Amino acid sequence: MTTDARPGGLPMAVPTQDLPPRVRIYEVGARDGLQNEKAVVPTEIKAEFIRRLAAAGLTTVEATSFVHPKWVPQLADSEQLFPLVQDLEGDKKARLPVLVPNDRGLDRALALGARSIAVFVSATESFAKANLNRTMAEALAMSEPVVTRAREQKAHVRGYLSMCFGDPWEGPVPIAQVVRTAKALMDMGCDELSLGDTIGVATPGHVLALLAELNEEGVPTDRIGVHFHDTYGQALANTLAALQHGVRTVDASAGGLGGCPYAKSATGNLATEDLVWMLDGLGIETGVDLGRLSATSAWMAEQLGRPSPSRTVRALTGTSHQEQ
Repeated sequence: MTTDARPGGLPMAVPTQDLPPRVRIYEVGARDGLQNEKAVVPTEIKAEFIRRLAAAGLTTVEATSFVHPKWVPQLADSEQLFPLVQDLEGDKKARLPVLVPNDRGLDRALALGARSIAVFVSATESFAKANLNRTMAEALAMSEPVVTRAREQKAHVRGYLSMCFGDPWEGPVPIAQVVRTAKALMDMGCDELSLGDTIGVATPGHVLALLAELNEEGVPTDRIGVHFHDTYGQALANTLAALQHGVRTVDASAGGLGGCPYAKSATGNLATEDLVWMLDGLGIETGVDLGRLSATSAWMAEQLGRPSPSRTVRALTGTSHQEQ
């Protein structure tokens, strides 16, 4: 299998005005991607996946989640996995955030030396109940002491906000409701905010409207990241809209892995390779070696026993649904 089979010089870089010169890709494949797999991936394979992602130039690779194994059994090995990759962060080559749901999860993460953590809440009551078995207010109250303690330990804190653009039970989510919850996350001390299109229903106008309203309420663009799922094929279009607004952090998953175990209509995340192809074509720096990244995702697809859903991976590695 070739490492990089793209025709020489392609995509041709054609910069566009009013786009950021560099984008930070927040890679979620090892956590958000693998947590939705039916089979449990061996710890050593997860560690190798993370190492290959970092070697491809990704400087932020979300490693795992310290949730109770009963809720996400695919990530039950977090305490075994994190020490296997921690040296990547120690060498300052990469940041390895971990997801923590509560004080107990934070204790476990800090005990292993985690330097970046993420908390998560929902913009809707229905998903808060399904995902956290709590109301929105209760979820925020649970997150606040976690954020406070993490900051006291000098950890970087990200706040994930799910269901920002639509909810499978409630339908459209009012922008004002999303903004209120986002503000609450930021006011408790989060360093950055990730806006999640958990079921992939966002469209570019909706993205721009939400970003503008967040700015109006005092949340600066440089502290916002976007997290799009590609359920309806809108992830790249929505990402471009966010970039035009000035967003410089984009969540993506190598090979398009992922979904959400608590929202069955949520399909895969935006594929990191598809994102990098677009950014390369726009002349936007990422620091990512697309050939190495695609080879990594093709390798992981082999471990999972199914083809990568990323179109760019299939194009660059010469694989297809029929061939695998």
